[in-house]
Amino acid sequence: MPPDPPSKPTPPRRRVPSDGPFFIGLFVLAGIYLALILTFTAADVVYLFRHSPGTDEATGGWQTLKTTLATPEITDSIILTLVTCSISAILSLFVAVPAGYLLSRVRFPGRRIADALLDIPILLPPLVVGLSLLILFNQIPLFGRTIEQWSAAAFSWIGVINPNLRPGVTFKVPAVILAQFSVAAAFAIRTMQTAFDEIHSRQEAVALTLGCNRAAAFWHILLPQARRGMLTAATLAWARALGEFGPILVFAGATRGRTEVLSTSVFLEINIGNLRGAVAVSLLMILLALAMIAAVRMAGIPRDLETTGRRAGYA
Repeated sequence: MPPDPPSKPTPPRRRVPSDGPFFIGLFVLAGIYLALILTFTAADVVYLFRHSPGTDEATGGWQTLKTTLATPEITDSIILTLVTCSISAILSLFVAVPAGYLLSRVRFPGRRIADALLDIPILLPPLVVGLSLLILFNQIPLFGRTIEQWSAAAFSWIGVINPNLRPGVTFKVPAVILAQFSVAAAFAIRTMQTAFDEIHSRQEAVALTLGCNRAAAFWHILLPQARRGMLTAATLAWARALGEFGPILVFAGATRGRTEVLSTSVFLEINIGNLRGAVAVSLLMILLALAMIAAVRMAGIPRDLETTGRRAGYA
């Protein structure tokens, strides 16, 4: 019986490098940006309490915050901000749900062009959006009149109800809402498109085979599953409207007591040299933004959007 052939030597096992440097690099790069956010937020608080008048720095800081937010101009600005942001979010949702559904589920001619155009409000500088709205309403004739003139004529009855209110859009409250909506709706549409993409189309197909039409499948199958996405879209649109400044300044102006919202209040306070007042309003906007983020996190919306398309029973 021939002897067994000699076995080949086992090659030495390659040592896998540690992942420690990789994760350290990731945390360092992400931490730099996180540190920037934390430091400029903390800078507002430090400035307000260190440079406020009064012998007691803490008391002076709280007094400045309380006094600024209690002024009639800022109080009106807060109320107008809450109202216009809410209206803009609702309008954005009315547009985002059908637009997101079409982009996610329907293949129609010009879909890629429409998809690209929807990114214009996101990519354009905010001042350009406001200037474009101003030109559209005041410089482009439509059947012999501008859109501003047509809107003033259509709502002329407002002056009868309240002589202090002038009908029209430009440099009035409707301009604030339209400026906020023009940008916020684009973010809401993208959110709803993602939400619909994460929902498997199998259930819709089954509903169609059982006698439902597209409308019934949308209302009874798809829309209930997209409710978290709708809440996310509305929240994102509200937050985006809160921080809008450029379009509002150009299209609606920053008139105290008329079109002043919190973002323009910061601008006006800086212009009159009241830097502490501007910081106080900025802190209020930060708190509102944190409240919206907390509401989203408590509802578990991001996790829901990530897992919707992978739930059992779809495939």
